[in-house]
Amino acid sequence: MTVGEIVLGIILMLFSVGITIIVLMQEGHQDNLGVVTGGADTFLSKNQARSVDAFLARWTKFIAIGFFLLVIIINAYTFFGK
Repeated sequence: MTVGEIVLGIILMLFSVGITIIVLMQEGHQDNLGVVTGGADTFLSKNQARSVDAFLARWTKFIAIGFFLLVIIINAYTFFGK
């Protein structure tokens, strides 16, 4: 293994851990579940959840695109580099 392969492998591992953490931080979309269980959602809590969910969804897209591009780069590097 060359130094480049090790560095790309470490970066790929960081991307995979990052995308896993961000996906696990997102809330599930269970509409009207609070009505059945008796919970009350306020207007402020709904807007705050939407902004946090939107933030996490945006970062999930960026990290996923970076992850897939990095996988393609690593495969091209190992295939054409030798």
